[in-house]
Amino acid sequence: MTHIPANRIGVTQATISEIGFGGGGIGNLYRAVSDDDAEATVQCALDLGIRYFDTAPRYGHGLSERRLGAFLPDDVVISTKVGRRLTPIARPPMGTLRHGFMDADPFEEHFDYSYDGVMRAFDASLERLKRDRVDIIYAHDIGALTHGEAAPRHFREFIDGGLKAMHALKAAGRVNAIGLGVNEEAVCHEVLDHADIDVVLLAGRYTLLEQAPANSLLPRCVSRNVSIVLGGPYNSGILIKGVGNGPANYDYGPAPAEIVARVARIEDICRAHGVPMAAAALQFPLAHPSVVSVIPGMGRPDTVTSNLAYYRTQIPSSLWTDLRLAGLIEPSAPTPTVASGDMCLDT
Repeated sequence: MTHIPANRIGVTQATISEIGFGGGGIGNLYRAVSDDDAEATVQCALDLGIRYFDTAPRYGHGLSERRLGAFLPDDVVISTKVGRRLTPIARPPMGTLRHGFMDADPFEEHFDYSYDGVMRAFDASLERLKRDRVDIIYAHDIGALTHGEAAPRHFREFIDGGLKAMHALKAAGRVNAIGLGVNEEAVCHEVLDHADIDVVLLAGRYTLLEQAPANSLLPRCVSRNVSIVLGGPYNSGILIKGVGNGPANYDYGPAPAEIVARVARIEDICRAHGVPMAAAALQFPLAHPSVVSVIPGMGRPDTVTSNLAYYRTQIPSSLWTDLRLAGLIEPSAPTPTVASGDMCLDT
C-alpha cells in the first residue's frame, strides 16, 4: 500500500485521505458494473492507499452503499448523504436506466430534509453499509439547481429539521462531521448564513476549468474552519477526454461551445509542457488551503490506477504560470508549486 497524506476536516476529529474514492461508479452510474468488478475496484483503491470512500443513497438507489458495506474493512473513513429516502419498488427489467443509474437496486428516491426523514435515511444507510456509525454525512442536493421553485421549501425544511437531526447525530457520536454535498455555490452561502457546519462536498465548481468560489466561498470557508472536499474535478469528464476525441460532457451533459473553447486552451498549454491535462485538473484544487480532499469517480480498477498516476505526476511550476498568464486561473486561486503529496502554495 502506498502512502497518501490525510487532512483534518475543520476542527473535528475526522481525517480523510487527500485523494478519495467517489462511489457513484460502483453504483452503476450510466453503465452496469458487476459485483466482482466493483469489489476489484474497491480493493484496488485500498491497495493504492485510498482510505476515504464517499457514497450516497442516490448512487444506484442504495447499490453503492450496499457494495461498500460488503467490500470495505472497518478502518476506513466513509461519508454518505441524507436528504433522500428510498422506498421499495418492483425490480425494473434489466437494462433499465433510472436517474442516471443502470440496473440500480429496486428502490425509488424521495426528497426528505425533515428531522425524521434525515434520521430514517441515516439508519437505512447504516444498514446498507453494515456499520453503526459513519465519519461524515452530507445534506445532499439542497438548492435551486436541483429543486428549482421548490428550493425555498426544501431549504426551510432542512434548516428547521434535517440540520438539527445532523447536529443531534454528531452530538451523539454517530458521526464526526456534518456538511453539504452540492453542485452549486449559492446554497453554500445560504447555509453558512444560518448554520455551523464542518465541511462542504462541492462537486465541479472549483476546478481547473472554473474557479469562481475562490473569490468568495472558499475564503469564507477558511475563516469559518469549514473544509472543502472537491468532487467532480474533471467536470464530468471533459478535463480528461479533452476536445479532440469526439463530443465531451460538462456538468452531466454535452459541453457548450464556450466550455469546449476554454478546455482547448487549457489542453494546449498542458500539451506544451508534456503534462496530462487530467493530472493538472486533479492536482489543482488541492493547492487551496480550504480543500482537504479531491474525490474523482472510480468505477473500474483502471480508473483507480490512472487517478493515482495523475495525482503523482510531477508538474512544473511553469505550467501554472502559463495558465495564469493566459487568464485561465483566477488571480485569487492558488496553484501548486510541487507535485501532490507535499504541496506548497503559490498565490
